[in-house]
Amino acid sequence: MASACQCIGSLRGVASTAAENPRRAQIIGVAADLFDRDGYHETSMQAIAERTGIRKASLYHYFRSKDELLVELHETLMTVVIGRHLDRRTAERLGPRDELRAMMRDVIGLMDSHPGYLRIFFESYRELPPVARSSVAAQRSRYRQLVADVITAGNELGEFRGVDPDLTSLAVLSLMNWTYQWFGRSGPLTTDEVADHFWSLLLNGIGTAPDR
Repeated sequence: MASACQCIGSLRGVASTAAENPRRAQIIGVAADLFDRDGYHETSMQAIAERTGIRKASLYHYFRSKDELLVELHETLMTVVIGRHLDRRTAERLGPRDELRAMMRDVIGLMDSHPGYLRIFFESYRELPPVARSSVAAQRSRYRQLVADVITAGNELGEFRGVDPDLTSLAVLSLMNWTYQWFGRSGPLTTDEVADHFWSLLLNGIGTAPDR
């Protein structure tokens, strides 16, 4: 039996090579669509192969199991949102307010860039193999900390009013993460407009006067 370290290394290898192989990316997109439409348990490797237009034996050349596909989906989303945030911080120095808005646009924008992924990400987390679940949990915790760090910076610069970074980061993530349940890509609002509306609510609240 492989050790935990070997398993994690293997799972990370799956995620790191997807962008380099168009066929892998195609398979992942097909799997995300089928998992979203039919459910993870109800979707077979045969169905994924048929939708992709390859033989089932060829599918196993790219992914040894549905578990590997599920891991890939989770790893892909975390890599995307963490990577966009870190790249932006390297390329330009935004203030905490604008940085928070950009992070919210990143996550809600996944509804456009990675349709089908978010439902799987949130509803199939417990289906991940234990080692992969620990890895993804660590990535989720890291991203939450990145959000909290932005809020802490805003407090220190006077852009936010001394709010609790941990509690506020949970509020931010809750607003973003629930979007997949109701957002329609053909609806009246774009993902950026939804993100900006939520961002404005966080900054300004909905009351006309402070609580007494």
